[in-house]
Amino acid sequence: MSAHCRTSAFVALAVCAALVGAPAAGAQDKAAAPPDRAGLADTTFAAATVKPAVPVRAFPFDLKKVRLLDGPFKTAMDRDLAYMKSLEADRLLHMFRVTAGLPSDAEAYGGWEKSDVEVRGHSTGHFLSAAALMYASTGDAEIKAKADAVVAGLAECQKALGTSGYLGAFPETFFDRVESVRTVWAPYYTIHKIMAGLVDMAEHCGSGQALEVAAGMARWVKSRTDKSDAAHMERVLNFTEQGGMNEVLANLYAITGKAEYLATARRFDERKYTEPLIHGVDKMKGEHVNSFIPNIIGSAREYEMTGDPVLRRLVTFFWNEVTGARSFVTGGTSDNEAWESDPYQIYEELGANSHESCCTYNMLKLTRHLFSWEAAARYFDYYERALWNGILSTQNPSDGMMMYYVPMKPGMYRTFMKPLDSFWCCTGTGMENHAKYGDSIYFHDDTGVFVNLFIASELDWTEKGVRIRQDTRFPDDPMTTITIGAGKPVRLALRIRVPVWAAGPCVVRLNGKAIEVTSSPSSYLTIDREWKGGERLEVDLPMALRLESLPDRPDVAAFVYGPIVLAGALGGGDKLTEDMVYGKYGPEGEPVRVPYFDVKPTDPLDTWIKSVAGMPLTFRTSYAGKPEDVTLVPFYKLFGERYTIYWQIGEPPQRRER
Repeated sequence: MSAHCRTSAFVALAVCAALVGAPAAGAQDKAAAPPDRAGLADTTFAAATVKPAVPVRAFPFDLKKVRLLDGPFKTAMDRDLAYMKSLEADRLLHMFRVTAGLPSDAEAYGGWEKSDVEVRGHSTGHFLSAAALMYASTGDAEIKAKADAVVAGLAECQKALGTSGYLGAFPETFFDRVESVRTVWAPYYTIHKIMAGLVDMAEHCGSGQALEVAAGMARWVKSRTDKSDAAHMERVLNFTEQGGMNEVLANLYAITGKAEYLATARRFDERKYTEPLIHGVDKMKGEHVNSFIPNIIGSAREYEMTGDPVLRRLVTFFWNEVTGARSFVTGGTSDNEAWESDPYQIYEELGANSHESCCTYNMLKLTRHLFSWEAAARYFDYYERALWNGILSTQNPSDGMMMYYVPMKPGMYRTFMKPLDSFWCCTGTGMENHAKYGDSIYFHDDTGVFVNLFIASELDWTEKGVRIRQDTRFPDDPMTTITIGAGKPVRLALRIRVPVWAAGPCVVRLNGKAIEVTSSPSSYLTIDREWKGGERLEVDLPMALRLESLPDRPDVAAFVYGPIVLAGALGGGDKLTEDMVYGKYGPEGEPVRVPYFDVKPTDPLDTWIKSVAGMPLTFRTSYAGKPEDVTLVPFYKLFGERYTIYWQIGEPPQRRER
């Protein structure tokens, strides 16, 4: 089986909690009563009756309530929308129609959508998820119409395939091979993408047809897996990746209330993954990362639906282990799609094919779950780091093309998909990534709003009669301004995240006057008062430059300014041909020679690195680089040349030996 990327499509995590009437924020150890409906996010299926079995401390807002304002995230979203509009519904449907015996004059897209590739059809699911998210984020009618046409085409194919509910771009016989443990790529992975796309269309676009098709697929999955006992099902799951089947089936249960969906979801819990985690043991070395993470996302969703504390324990341990012991400075994880080392052994993971984009995508999904349970700032300390450096950084600003791997190996360069011939997993998750930047900027409970991210945006909390506008040029300008829009005074607790990287006390001004507040890094600064329309809160966010060393190599480190990872611009863009850059999972060939810094890790940074006047977030080493000094810029802005994130501090070991 190929070790290519394994992903799961986006279903807004914890949004389903609001969608089905989740309990109000409350203490972890006691039940909470359902809040007034006006306090919940609007969703198409807000009348659903299944409630989470656990207290929820923070709810996300419906994407329709948040609009991005001008800034790097809106620019990235606009590029993504333009690319998605260029895709043709008939081409996305071609192999589904061929499989169903229906006529098609179209041509399949390239990459993993070719007619002889065994995960064909996955991109159609990703497209539906991305289109649903994009419509919710922008209100763009054209992308919704295209997605509705794809849903209608899938419904037609499902009907032509018979009454079982099966739907796919490959024949059902692929599952015979799964069940007999014969070579096949990942049919359940692909089915998950399609089902998740349909659920997203139901949730964000109000498509009853999409929900009907997804329910038919779930009925078929149940009938198929009912044939397997627990031991055989585990062999199947160990043999081939299943994506996030447990997650999407649990989401269908939350929407419909049909208990068989939740029972079927539990059939996809891979015990090889979960049992060590239950006991607080990291046995992840050698595992395929983006098969692992979606399964744990499913466990998180199952915890919300069942209240099983074992599920929460394993999910929390997993998140802590990945973010604390198995992640790069960018928030990404994996090397050659696996965890190839023991915990805290990162140096050997710095490869040309490290930091698979889909893994970061799924870690952010998982992070939203944990935040909804605890409302703890540390989750968004990680989320912010990974969003800026591991997601925004994966889209080429010149043409909107997206990355598969994000090389951590010093001296390498970026590579990108082609628009029509690189329909890989990270192409699909890439479409989703840049469509949903508004989904985590703000959360809420029944008393107020959490401002988690410093992204220019506007929130319309209709139920409270308040609009919250965030104007910021962060990180170029280390501050943000919150303006309240309200027709009449409204009581509101405004909670601003004080980041873990804050280099000093946050200065806060209310209507232009400084006010005394209590804050500490990795917490929320809360101002609970009656707000009037037009009132303004300004928050300074002090940032400083620092080194972050590898746990296993204190002499190898990265530069970080606030949450922004800096990379060294090494040039060489004139030697990067189009064939080297496009249509490649990752870079090829040897890296260029990278300077090292002839200093000690304990030397004060301001003695050998200086900010560049007139250039925000740009620094230059001074008489420290050997053989030459280097310029450092935000990684998310550095394209078209070779780069380095991790640097040797002090003479390299081989030089010391000589």
